Amino acid sequence: MNDEKFAVVTGVSTGIGYQTTRLLIERGFHVFGTVRKRADAERLVLEFGVRFTPLELDIRDESALREAASTVRAALHGARLTALVNNAGIASGAPLLLQPIEEIKDMFDVNVIGTIAAIQAFAPLLGADASLVGAPGRIVNISSIGGRVGFPYMGGYAGTKFAIEGFSESLRRELRLFGIDVVVIAPHSTNTPMLEKAERQGALGAYAETPYRQTGERVLQFAVSDAKKGLHPGHVANIVYEAITSSAPRARYSVAPKPFEAWLLSSLLPTRWVDRLLWKQFGFERLTDGRASTAQSPE
Repeated sequence: MNDEKFAVVTGVSTGIGYQTTRLLIERGFHVFGTVRKRADAERLVLEFGVRFTPLELDIRDESALREAASTVRAALHGARLTALVNNAGIASGAPLLLQPIEEIKDMFDVNVIGTIAAIQAFAPLLGADASLVGAPGRIVNISSIGGRVGFPYMGGYAGTKFAIEGFSESLRRELRLFGIDVVVIAPHSTNTPMLEKAERQGALGAYAETPYRQTGERVLQFAVSDAKKGLHPGHVANIVYEAITSSAPRARYSVAPKPFEAWLLSSLLPTRWVDRLLWKQFGFERLTDGRASTAQSPE
């Protein structure tokens, strides 16, 4: 029991969470994975076997998270948790001027508040509780290129990922008290089921009669094309494994099919240059038919 490694991974039914769970189990971990649907829990138990324990909950539910932490604590028999991987998240695209506030709140509730609630629930098992034995664990927070670059029509989602980047820095410095490390992993283009959902829904369907229609179509077409050529979620899972097991992990991993291009956008180019690049790429300068545009080109 003392040699076994344990991880909690949120949002494991598909995508990065699923691939991370599979890899960790293959590498000898026991994974407690959160799912929202009973059918997913049953499917994953059949697929992963005895090294997988489903935690059926919505990470917006604080009481359910506390109950899940109690379940994990009982299974650890006084040992510490090796890792908490905060992967669960949702995304919806829309122009911020028109997006319903409830949609934005939902993203913040899941991506930000839910992640913090999970950290608060499981941090004692990672090392904040001095009564447990073993090395302190690690927290891995899944961010995005959207945590450094705010793409058009993804303002709400980008806001949640910028928040993850910010609070992760504060948290890492606070948790040194307990020896708990915090690592951010920021995938760029990743081919996940979120892409299929975007294709099914169409680009900004509710905004087809607004000035955002044409540029919205271009943004979606670019996002879908870019993601289809993007990384397999299993590649991100390998980085998660490195972040958990490395003796000297980075504070932040940027995971991109074209690392130099991602670095240019997120770190090197001046912000106004990036504004102009994105305006040109998505055709914002054409958003006028002889009348004043609803948005002026950046100065």
